[in-house]
Amino acid sequence: MVSEETMQFLANFYNMTTYHYKTPRLPKGRDYLLEINPNHVVRERDDTLNVIDARWIDTDTGLFIDITTEKDLYPLRQSTFEHTPVKVPFAYAEIIKEEYGNKAMTQTIFEQ
Repeated sequence: MVSEETMQFLANFYNMTTYHYKTPRLPKGRDYLLEINPNHVVRERDDTLNVIDARWIDTDTGLFIDITTEKDLYPLRQSTFEHTPVKVPFAYAEIIKEEYGNKAMTQTIFEQ
């Protein structure tokens, strides 16, 4: 999740740009496309089909990471994700439940 201000900045200056990322595990690196949903400013909760505001898309595999805009992210705490330092909200569980429902915390298989 990112703040509304950050999402607007990304939309204004980085939408549809490609970022090449290298790690020791991927020495040749991979390209990722940042795609911002033009409707990311629509914040009504009744728009259930418009919950994803942006995506990082792996241009080789098509796999993606969804990015959602959230108003109240702070305060943040240090954590790790796939051995990488990240900052996450203290109230991440409540934010996820509000955005995706209670089952999002326990359901491990995606339902279409």
